[in-house]
Amino acid sequence: MEQFHFPRWTNKLKQALGAGLLFGPVYVVLLFWFGASPNTLAVGYSPVQPVPFSHARHAGELGMDCRYCHTTVEKAARAAIPQTSICMNCHKQILSEDERLQPVRESAATGKPIRWVRVHDLPDYAYFDHSAHVNRGVGCATCHGRVDQMDRVVQRETLSMGWCLNCHRNSEQYLRPLDQITSMTWAPEGNQIDLGREIQEAHNIKPSESCSTCHR
Repeated sequence: MEQFHFPRWTNKLKQALGAGLLFGPVYVVLLFWFGASPNTLAVGYSPVQPVPFSHARHAGELGMDCRYCHTTVEKAARAAIPQTSICMNCHKQILSEDERLQPVRESAATGKPIRWVRVHDLPDYAYFDHSAHVNRGVGCATCHGRVDQMDRVVQRETLSMGWCLNCHRNSEQYLRPLDQITSMTWAPEGNQIDLGREIQEAHNIKPSESCSTCHR
């Protein structure tokens, strides 16, 4: 009976398959680890909005307080996206015929909300309460960056679990006086750590590291 022999080059194929079985799982893990990292997927995210609203113009040049538009940030978990009526408080008189604001005028006339694209969007399994942070000394710029310099909002931080935990474990590095929460230019006059510890003591701040705090 005639015997069948594989070509010699298949010996190399066997070696390659062995290497693939050994290093393949490692490659897949690293691919997902880095490919799905918040640094890869989120930082730098800056979607085009239905209306070209410039935070640099409103929060920067005009000095508008964040709370004028994001009305619930001090009393609710979510920082509300402003209703069209808030926009129209000014734009009934200012740039009232500007074609860039046509979607705003249509929204005001029809009652249909503008479909803004959320920039800082945590996954559904993560709970975050804005009021719990801004009422204890965490400034808007700490998480959102210098929005007063952004024509189009850009996500500057990863918003990852590790990033949040770092703040909870070292909150004295980030806390500021409550009357400076919305300031984009505030900087401590003295030592930040000493100031942060004073604020921790004054407001009895003891950030939780329990899983149930954010995963409910």
